[in-house]
Amino acid sequence: MRRLRNVKIVATLGPASETYEMIRALHEAGADVFRLNMSHGSHDEIREKHRIIRQIEKELENPIAILADLQGPKLRVGVFAKDSEELENGATFRMDLDESAGDATRVCLPHPEIFAALEVGKTLLVNDGKIRLRVETCGTDFADCVVVNGGTISNRKGVNVPDVVLPLAALSEKDLDDLEFACGLGIDWLALSFVQRPEDVHQARKLVQGRAAVLSKIEKPSAVEGFDAILEASDGIMVARGDLGVELPVSAVPPIQKRLIRKCRKAAKPVIVATQMLESMIESPMPTRAEVSDVAMAIYEGADAVMLSAESAAGAFPVQAVETMNSVAIEVEQDPTYTQIMEASRQVDRASVADAIVSAAREIAETTPIKAICCFTESGTTALLTARERPRVPIIAMTSLRGTARRLALSWGIKCVIVIEVSRFKSAVVGAARAATTLGYADQQDQIVVTAGLPFNVPGTTNILRVAPCDERLIYNMEKE
Repeated sequence: MRRLRNVKIVATLGPASETYEMIRALHEAGADVFRLNMSHGSHDEIREKHRIIRQIEKELENPIAILADLQGPKLRVGVFAKDSEELENGATFRMDLDESAGDATRVCLPHPEIFAALEVGKTLLVNDGKIRLRVETCGTDFADCVVVNGGTISNRKGVNVPDVVLPLAALSEKDLDDLEFACGLGIDWLALSFVQRPEDVHQARKLVQGRAAVLSKIEKPSAVEGFDAILEASDGIMVARGDLGVELPVSAVPPIQKRLIRKCRKAAKPVIVATQMLESMIESPMPTRAEVSDVAMAIYEGADAVMLSAESAAGAFPVQAVETMNSVAIEVEQDPTYTQIMEASRQVDRASVADAIVSAAREIAETTPIKAICCFTESGTTALLTARERPRVPIIAMTSLRGTARRLALSWGIKCVIVIEVSRFKSAVVGAARAATTLGYADQQDQIVVTAGLPFNVPGTTNILRVAPCDERLIYNMEKE
């Protein structure tokens, strides 16, 4: 299945998109990656979605990435005697560990870790930031606050603590259970919610044990501050703008998004931009102009993927939402300005032979009539380095490992082809030529660039580049290796 764009589309599955027919329609409409939200649905329901995706993958012979998104530690207030209360600006309000029902003056906050970390002057946000409280006095089991921004507070509303690094376990008991379940299923990416520090990622990696790539969701101010270390520890990043926009001024989110995308690209690690991208399409078949501009801006900034959440999981128009994202991506990438931006924003430290090889491949493709760059890869690193270059021609990743092919489905511009292991470079060139012509990227009279590593099937050995014809007769007449 050939896409007419380089940026990838992530679609979340849910009640509106759980049948075989709908999931296949989403994939054919443009979804390259399916997100399984571990916050919703039973393990049996998630297992069935996973089974359907793998069935579609087999039928269409097209690697599909599956991303399991862990819930993360959820901080919520307790319940109220009247179910809800109105908090007025300037009023006092207490949060404590008393489990009795709340009223207009107090409520239970059953998280002693929060009280242990709070200080006078810090902020508590309730109900997605609609209510803002400032801590006046606090102790190990209470916080007396003044209401800065009032509103309706009701049962079990979420709480955010933006300016404090909380001493919370990175993975809750539910997360630990979900992690083992998802990795046992055979998912390709595991997303960690509310990452605060690189140690959170290290803990998850130990538990994953290489069964999936680890993706960190950036939705806390502390994660933005310590982003470089978190990026180094992660295989990929999601800019989760929902909670990020709650805990930081909304005006700060766009420049943060741009900076994080640039850093991910420089590190050759995929980055997803997520949350409220086509929010109105939950209920409308048409997006707003502002939403289309938002999606376009993420693509112009160089994101590897853009994501649909409720739009595809619970909305009334899931297929239309994917089609809209697909058409916006095609339109943006056909704009000459897009190519100029990608090339002007290229920041690469040439630190290895592999860096030099992929850079040379891109330069050759830009200065000669090359139709595609075909890279043989075991771990996926060579394909990721090639994608970092943002070449003007298609990238075909050739791998014998199905898991590698699936994980690369998340990355910019990479079309994955699963091949049998090769031991001779001439055989590799033949396979690359066949893939380029079969996929429609090249004709027999065209040429491609082939990169590989000798010895074959050893990760991290990319050390050879060849401009090769697509005509197999000419390949067989090449010099003996």
